[in-house]
Amino acid sequence: MNSKNNITIKSVNVNNYAKKITIEVKGEVYNIPFAKLTTKPTRQNPVIEIFVDQELASEAVTYMLKNGEVDSIPFDAFLDYNRNPDYLKKMFLFEMTNVALNKLKSTQLSKNEICKRLRTSPSQLARLLDPTNTKKTMDKMLELLVILGADIQLKCA
Repeated sequence: MNSKNNITIKSVNVNNYAKKITIEVKGEVYNIPFAKLTTKPTRQNPVIEIFVDQELASEAVTYMLKNGEVDSIPFDAFLDYNRNPDYLKKMFLFEMTNVALNKLKSTQLSKNEICKRLRTSPSQLARLLDPTNTKKTMDKMLELLVILGADIQLKCA
C-alpha cells in the first residue's frame, strides 16, 4: 500500500561502506540498512548497480549484486523502516477497515441500523468500509468497530 498517491523516487544512492541505501522523495531522505533487505549485499558481494525502477512506476529501486542477483525495494519498505507516522497511520486504518469488513459479514445489524448508531449516512459508511480510502478518521473507525462488536485491544511495545 503506497501511502502517498503517485509518489516517485527522485534519486537513489548506495553506500557499501555504511551498508545502507538512501532514496530522496520530494525533498525527504529515507535510508534502509542492508540487514533489512531480502537479498543482502556483503563485502564479497557488494551492490554494483542501483537505479530508480521506471518499470515499477518509480515507486521502487532495483539493485544488482556482484554475483548477478537482482532485487527490488518498494518505497513502502523505506517508509515502514523509518517509522513514517503518516504511513503507519494509513496501514493501521487499512487493518481496521479489514476487521470492520469481516465483522460486517457476521453482524445481525442492518447497514441502516449501523448508520443510525454511527450518526452518519450510508455513503459515509461506504467510505469507512473502503480499504483504499485514506481520508477517514481513526475515531470513526473505532466507533464502527465497537458497534460491530469487535474486541478492541491496544498494545504498545
